[in-house]
Amino acid sequence: MHTGIVESFFLIFAGAALLATVALYTRQPVLVAYIALGCIAGPFGLGIVNDSKLVSEIAEIGIIFLLFLVGLDLQPSKLRNMVGKTFVTAITSSVVFIGITVAIMLAFGFSMTDAWVAGVACMFSSTIIGLKLLPTTVLHHRHIGEIVVGLLLIQDLFAILALIVIAETGGSMIEALGSVFEIFVALPAVIAAAFVAVRFVVLPLIQRFDAFHEFIFLAAIGWCLCVAIVARSVGLSLEIGAFVAGVSLATSPIAAYIAEELRPLRDFFLVMFFFSVGAAIDIGVMGQVVLPTVLLAVFMVLAKPVVFRGLLGWQGEDEKVAWEAGYRLGQASEFSLLLVYQATSLAVMTQTASYVVQGATVLTFLVSTYMVIFRYPSPIAVSEKLRRD
Repeated sequence: MHTGIVESFFLIFAGAALLATVALYTRQPVLVAYIALGCIAGPFGLGIVNDSKLVSEIAEIGIIFLLFLVGLDLQPSKLRNMVGKTFVTAITSSVVFIGITVAIMLAFGFSMTDAWVAGVACMFSSTIIGLKLLPTTVLHHRHIGEIVVGLLLIQDLFAILALIVIAETGGSMIEALGSVFEIFVALPAVIAAAFVAVRFVVLPLIQRFDAFHEFIFLAAIGWCLCVAIVARSVGLSLEIGAFVAGVSLATSPIAAYIAEELRPLRDFFLVMFFFSVGAAIDIGVMGQVVLPTVLLAVFMVLAKPVVFRGLLGWQGEDEKVAWEAGYRLGQASEFSLLLVYQATSLAVMTQTASYVVQGATVLTFLVSTYMVIFRYPSPIAVSEKLRRD
């Protein structure tokens, strides 16, 4: 059955709305609904949406806007305030999670490369879920909010570095070293050019026409895509260029406004990205890796709260605060999906290994969300006593 672009959009977004309704009734993150829809309607499911190339290309735009907004949120002042408090915890916990994942993958016969890529993917916690389950008052006015956001910011930086390495690696160590050299030459050049252009071109234009909101919207999108294209032309990836574009604007007063204006556009394309993740999953093959998938998910859900609690406690945090931060960060990340998606498309990781990480990630989304909403204040808490906007 062939479906055109309009029919594909209708099926994806109508189906996403339907499954998102179910997800919200069961108090689950809606991105799980998008992945489930991809499994059901994609080529390996009912085959209703079968133009995987189209979906994949649209999904890449979603990733570009996601990383642009991540860059916009990484203001140097925010990083200075938060990184010092959480950097040791972020580094140490990442090493522990990599070690656990590598051990599990190797125990089930996966290659060392698969194990290491999976380990890096599983060291992150979900920025989307972590922030969505934080009440606004907690996010902005309480110490627990500072800890969670600080750890997520550092993990986002780690994720960006991992994506750079994956994007520039062809799978061999020699190529990887050559790519790292290229990164150290090309990346600083792109960053320097972006900051100069923002200071002398982009910001003066925005200040001159700031009364026209649609101009700011267009200028932000144009700037994001411009730096992305420049980055690709010098051997980097589109996604890294978008991240640099966001960081270069992060210090400007208009950054928060741009981030808020672009969120609906980003969300539109992210639906496509998570759908494409689900559409790429072969349920038949997934059934063959149930045991490592479930085991990896269980270890992540159990280990992450314990590790974060221990490290934060060692840094002098109150036990109650340390446990809450651990549970709020007790899942894998959308960056886990993005990293294995990219690694698989570049043949750095096998498809079967990526299924293990994808399946485990989705399971941690489900379990971790319930562990938070039954224990701590959140906008979707089951108990009225815990429900906070």
